[in-house]
Amino acid sequence: MADAFDLIIIGAGPGGYVCAIRAAQLGMSVAIIEKRGAEGGAPDLGGTCLNVGCIPSKALLDSSERFAMTRDHLAEHGIKVGTPKLDVSTMMQRKDGVVKTLVGGISGLMKKNNITVLGGRGEVLGSGRVRVIGKTSSQEYQAKHIVLAMGSVPIEIPQLPVDGERIVTSDHAIAFAAVPKKMVVVGGGVIGLELGSVWARLGSQVQVVEFLPQICPFLDADIAKALQRSLSKQGLEFHCSTKVESAEIGKKSVTLSATNAKGETVSFEADKVLVCVGRKPVTVGAGLAEAGIALSDRGRVQVDNNFRTSLSGVYAIGDLIDGPMLAHKAEEEGVVLAEILAGQANTLDHHLIPNVVYTEPEVATVGITEAAAKEQGRKVRVGKFNYAANGRARAADATEGYVKIIADDKSDRILGAAIIGHRSSDLLAEIVAVMAFGGSAEDIARICHSHPTFSESVKEAALDCLGRVLHS
Repeated sequence: MADAFDLIIIGAGPGGYVCAIRAAQLGMSVAIIEKRGAEGGAPDLGGTCLNVGCIPSKALLDSSERFAMTRDHLAEHGIKVGTPKLDVSTMMQRKDGVVKTLVGGISGLMKKNNITVLGGRGEVLGSGRVRVIGKTSSQEYQAKHIVLAMGSVPIEIPQLPVDGERIVTSDHAIAFAAVPKKMVVVGGGVIGLELGSVWARLGSQVQVVEFLPQICPFLDADIAKALQRSLSKQGLEFHCSTKVESAEIGKKSVTLSATNAKGETVSFEADKVLVCVGRKPVTVGAGLAEAGIALSDRGRVQVDNNFRTSLSGVYAIGDLIDGPMLAHKAEEEGVVLAEILAGQANTLDHHLIPNVVYTEPEVATVGITEAAAKEQGRKVRVGKFNYAANGRARAADATEGYVKIIADDKSDRILGAAIIGHRSSDLLAEIVAVMAFGGSAEDIARICHSHPTFSESVKEAALDCLGRVLHS
């Protein structure tokens, strides 16, 4: 095995492995280092997203949606199946199968693109030098360029010590052996709401405790309220402006003590407490401090506009650097960086990175919110269109939600959008594409959309920005 490469990447998550593939396509010799699962042989590629994040959680979201649909709504369609029975073990086996297939697929992509996979912990020794530390040995490698892509892990807080049994993180909540009777989710962000909705659909009594006054604070207030209202109908109970102070762990349950907005002490009892208060970059164990790689006050790796760190020849992408901790953000950064290293001109507009909450209904956003536009002193026009007025949504019994488009009042250029509703993550792509080319609400309004489709709601919202909505 060669010990010198054009590019060595530490971390085989979405940012790392996509960067590796693009660099290999551009003619570089590439090695990628991954420690996950390396103790047992070949490492598990795909990072947090594929192994314990995006993919397994979406598999459970889809399974739980089908269960809830069968239990609560099939009879409305004239389909009578009786009371469904839940088999958690089979559901988990399906989820694990999805993950295994995709992990194997990435391994296949590494082979296809002649990328060397190194199992172990990657450590930067200096410019152009990396050590891979395995279970019983270590080896040093040389590279013209080094990319840091180690990703992130759940944040743990002192008052809620994670034991993996009673107090858990998202890593554990995708693998429960049974449905908890009662579950408290600490943190009303994306991960907490998604996993909370999974277990609520399957029969758990779920309470969400959020420190801030609003769930998903990155959302416009009207969107956040609509999402909270919808999830409340599904059985989730919300306690915003509430701070968890301590936890008492018993043999069969956990009792949380918290302070609400009125300063009153309140308590919550649950079988499981899911801590979802955010994620932090993985910067420990990679030799960053020893190599002189600077971190910000927030603990993220400092980079310039071309992803260069303070150490010559070393770059960083994904969850390690500023910006939302999203798999697609890391992927795009990986592609852009690979092309920069190959001498090509490329940039990434971080304002056009979509953000999605994969509950049902989904919430998908891009660009600035209406509130942010007003804070910036911008005069805007806002177009809205309700799913309830969309023929396909009505036929599919998915009438909850709406499309919201924010456009500049003078130029009509789209500044942002938010969609709450069925498959909003798919609908948003059209708006992102138009925004990427500096497009306007009128550009979307003049596009012929198939009928009947959910996408017509996007066209109607754009028409509403122009004051000429057709079906509302």
